[in-house]
Parts: sequence; C-alpha cells; structure tokens
Amino acid sequence: MEEEKGVVKHVFIAKFKDGTSPAQIDHLIGEMANLVNLVEPMKSFQWGKDVSTWNKNQGFTHVFECIFENMEGVSEYVAHPAHAEYAKALLPNVEKYLVFDYKVSS
Repeated sequence: MEEEKGVVKHVFIAKFKDGTSPAQIDHLIGEMANLVNLVEPMKSFQWGKDVSTWNKNQGFTHVFECIFENMEGVSEYVAHPAHAEYAKALLPNVEKYLVFDYKVSS
C-alpha cells in the first residue's frame, strides 16, 4: 500500500499536570526512551522541553518524537504491550496532549 511507505515521525506534545514533580517527569522520559529497546519498529527517540520566549505553546511543555520506517511501524508501536503499559503510567500525569504523525518530506 503506497501510503504505508516512507519514514514517519510520531510526535507527542504534552503538558504535565501541576504537581507532577521534575523527578517524576524525568522518570517518565527515561521510561519512554527505553521503549526504543523494547519495540522493534521504533527506530529512534528524542525529546525536548519548550524554551521558546514567544509564549505560543498553549501550555504545552514537552515534545517527544519517535521515528519509524513507515505507518505500519507506528501501528505496531501503538499496539505493543510495552507502549500500552507505558501509557498507563504516563497519561495520569498529563493534563493535555497532542499526537501528530507525519511523513518526512523534503
């Protein structure tokens, strides 16, 4: 299927709930980073915290980005038991989030 082909970036943008400590956030980031070792289709992981001075982040504070070879890999990742278990730990600490998948274009 043609739309399944091509590198895909899976982006998760989050605002953590008030009261979620920096240590808790660091732990959750470490656990997400470890998914690259547990979920074969996940090729890489990067993350960052908003540092913009433009105040356009609408309250979102962190971005997490994973790279997959195709959309099939994203689907495998989302369905993987390790991802499901991680989501159970992450989501209670998140006030709001966005998920965006896109094919890399030049």
